[in-house]
Amino acid sequence: MDSNKPTEGFPNSEITLNSASRRSNSSSHSKASRGNSVREVTFGDLGSKPVRYGSRGADSEGFSASQKEISDEDARLVYLNDPEKTNERFEFSGNSVRTGKYSIISFVPRNLFEQFHRVAYIYFLIIAVLNQLPQLAVFGRGVSIMPLAFVLLVTAVKDAYEDWRRHRSDRIENNRLAWVLVNDQFEQKKWKDIRAGEIIKIHANETLPCDMVLLSTSDSTGVAYVQTINLDGESNLKTRYAKQETLAKTPEKEKISGLIKCEKPNRNIYGFHANMDVDGKRLSLGPSNIILRGCELKNTTWSIGVAVYCGRETKVMLNSSGAPSKRSRLETRMNREIIILSFFLIALCTIVSICAAVWLRRNRDKLNTMPFYRKKNFNDEDKDDYKYYGWGLEIFFTFLMSVIVFQIMIPISLYISMELVRVGQAYFMIRDTIMYDEASNSTFQCRALNINEDLGQIKYVFSDKTGTLTENKMEFQCASIWGVDYSGGKASSEDKQIEHSVQVDGKTLRPKMKVRVDPELLQLSRSGKDTEKTKRVHDFFLALAACNTIVPIVFDDASDPTVKLMDYQGESPDEQALAYAAAAYGFMLVERTSGHIVIDIKGERQRFDVLGLHEFDSDRKRMSVILGCPDKTVKVFVKGADTTMFSVIDRSLNMNVIRATEAHLHDYSSLGLRTLVIGMRELSDSEFEQWHSSFETASSALIGRAAMLRKVASTVEKSLSILGASAIEDKLQQGVPEAIESLRTAGIKVWVLTGDKQETAISIGYSSKLLTIKMTQIIINSNSKESCRRSLGDALLMSKKLITVSGTTPDTAGNSGGAVSPVALIIDGTSLVYILDSELEEQLFELASKCSVVLCCRVAPLQKAGIVALVKNRTSDLTLSIGDGANDVSMIQMADVGVGISGKEGRQAVMASDFAMGQFRFLVPLLLVHGHWNYQRMGYMILYNFYRNALFVLVLFWHFVQVCALYLFHFDDSYQ
Repeated sequence: MDSNKPTEGFPNSEITLNSASRRSNSSSHSKASRGNSVREVTFGDLGSKPVRYGSRGADSEGFSASQKEISDEDARLVYLNDPEKTNERFEFSGNSVRTGKYSIISFVPRNLFEQFHRVAYIYFLIIAVLNQLPQLAVFGRGVSIMPLAFVLLVTAVKDAYEDWRRHRSDRIENNRLAWVLVNDQFEQKKWKDIRAGEIIKIHANETLPCDMVLLSTSDSTGVAYVQTINLDGESNLKTRYAKQETLAKTPEKEKISGLIKCEKPNRNIYGFHANMDVDGKRLSLGPSNIILRGCELKNTTWSIGVAVYCGRETKVMLNSSGAPSKRSRLETRMNREIIILSFFLIALCTIVSICAAVWLRRNRDKLNTMPFYRKKNFNDEDKDDYKYYGWGLEIFFTFLMSVIVFQIMIPISLYISMELVRVGQAYFMIRDTIMYDEASNSTFQCRALNINEDLGQIKYVFSDKTGTLTENKMEFQCASIWGVDYSGGKASSEDKQIEHSVQVDGKTLRPKMKVRVDPELLQLSRSGKDTEKTKRVHDFFLALAACNTIVPIVFDDASDPTVKLMDYQGESPDEQALAYAAAAYGFMLVERTSGHIVIDIKGERQRFDVLGLHEFDSDRKRMSVILGCPDKTVKVFVKGADTTMFSVIDRSLNMNVIRATEAHLHDYSSLGLRTLVIGMRELSDSEFEQWHSSFETASSALIGRAAMLRKVASTVEKSLSILGASAIEDKLQQGVPEAIESLRTAGIKVWVLTGDKQETAISIGYSSKLLTIKMTQIIINSNSKESCRRSLGDALLMSKKLITVSGTTPDTAGNSGGAVSPVALIIDGTSLVYILDSELEEQLFELASKCSVVLCCRVAPLQKAGIVALVKNRTSDLTLSIGDGANDVSMIQMADVGVGISGKEGRQAVMASDFAMGQFRFLVPLLLVHGHWNYQRMGYMILYNFYRNALFVLVLFWHFVQVCALYLFHFDDSYQ
């Protein structure tokens, strides 16, 4: 948020306590915002620490490994095209993966071990063993063991089938084929046989079998486009690059040799640090030079790379957790109750034994001839004792026989009844038409029958964002250009959508998506007048079309052979929406290479040389592109978050425009729209030469490359002239705000864990009503452990003060409608690297428990599981995780209940989940209706069984007290 908004217009509080390294930059900014009611507290600094647990953005790579040379002890040495030498010193992991839970040898002992976590099964086993002894055979020996054996067998068959499906999936995965360089030619080889050091060739639309460093691609500039949907859940294309020194090499024609010294395998999917020695040169490698296993090659004919991490050492496998064995909380509670009942049973049997001892002592003279007892055997001449083992053993056997007869106190029939009830509950949930999704034609799926009742006891919901809360569809809504608000298109109807088209080779080329346009702005963009206003509109849409990493793809329109469609693929859906908006207003990006772009401006194609590109990072929170324009000028276009853009805009120029833009940004943000500020300036020849020299030096640096590039970017991203601001709407799934509000009203806390940027997550938080303008935001962005410790301490003090002042608690803040000040915690994945699995976890949990809302941004898949475990291990409350992509699998499996969304991101989340459904809003009927009834009905049934069987046992006990013949009498099984 901008720092100069009027106080009365913005009641939200966003608290940012900057670290010492940033205070100098923020102090002057804060002086200009004394009237601002927006308190922004951000915790962070520029420390360093190796990646240990999870996510770290590519931009943060400069703060960790890239600031120091990789030592031989901490490095992996990979020799290009020489797997034998690569694996000579250390036998690295093969490329075979295994997600199965059991093996043939371990199945029986491990499965029985897991099943006997039910204390009742141990009890039934003891009863069955006792009943096999001749002295204690109250029931038939075979009959006593059959129920337990049947239940164990059925459960084992079910577990074996599920694990067989996992092994079948592993076999299919391991036996897939890839092209591997063998004897100077590429041959097909099974994935499981690939080793580190081998050179692999991937063709378009193929999945990568391992983590590999790019050597060359079909593109002359060395660019490869990949889809990382299995890693971070995002379907947008990412760009990866091969080094120019290896780009021209052809493995089939010339021998490729070299050495890659890279970091050891780790879970950080956003970072990679390595050096490559080839042809006597040492090259620096980063995250943009590696493609990870599970990615798909798109819009690139082929790419060649060398395998560096294989099998279980790949980043995607290190971020995968094994399938857990989930048991319902009710069963866990039953285990405790069964132990209590066991002590009660022992007490009854002890009383019976004492009574039997007294009876035997009083009637010891009558035992020889007493009917139904007969101590002596008079059939033989010797008159030996007849099944009489002495007074002590008789008492002991009486105790054991009492245990057998009283066994119905804990009936095995209860567990069979529970399974039948769960089947019925699953039927009701599956047949519920409210949870049917027409868009995907998917019904509710109940994939785990043993935790139905836990749905009614959920306290925490952990949700992914992309594809779970949102449809991942960005739509351009409105813009502010040179202080003028063009938001007429925001209210226009669907039929007011306009699409721009151009003629190419006798065919019509138009964008794939339509965009709502403002009539006045459209007229200005098409106007040929040379005015100040039209010039600013021209520069604004030129910035939208050029300042991105969009890849334009042309394909035929199936409905009209005379039409070709332009599809924009990029790393961010925001960029796609802005590119489509620029095209709708007559600025259509039609071609991109690493050296230039071609933009069709009002029917005229113009070529712009891309002289440099500074990509977005979480520290600068902006990106910039330096273009060589057709008029021989050099311009830098910058776009980014308003919090950082206004600090680099020249406020001495056009102050009225800046104030108007700030007011428009406030209006857009109040509507839950995602905003970006656009600026530009023209570079002189000397400025460009100075930047170019510094940029070349920083780009080729081996140590601290990312930090150096940030410093270079700051030399041109300054003294900008503001062009305007854009507003984009991230389409939420239907009913998401209402669902979140219902869950919070029911006392359920909703946390959002996403791999998206912090600004994106906050924007969605507002539009989904997870965040409100009354909330105080505590933001933690740290890059060292010490910084995290200070940030957490400061945040705890701040949260306590806020809660004390408002007089609310985290539980009441979400439900109250009064003028309260609830707290929202926003933390990034880089900070979590140092917090999770350390002593700082306790502080984070304490802070999070005081907050009404928690947003975790830029988190890796395993960090999502770590956040769930943070709550799960420190509270008795039940947790639920919901997601739609492969990056959500670990989180889904870690939670007490896992829910998969049948969305566009594949079936991995559904396959790993306990329940699957089509929309996030279905959580409301699932938890508040079915969960409530499942828990209540199961609880009543369990209580009924316990009280009923207790009645039977007490009747048997009273019978013994009266007739002293306990071990000869029991209820018929049909009455149990």
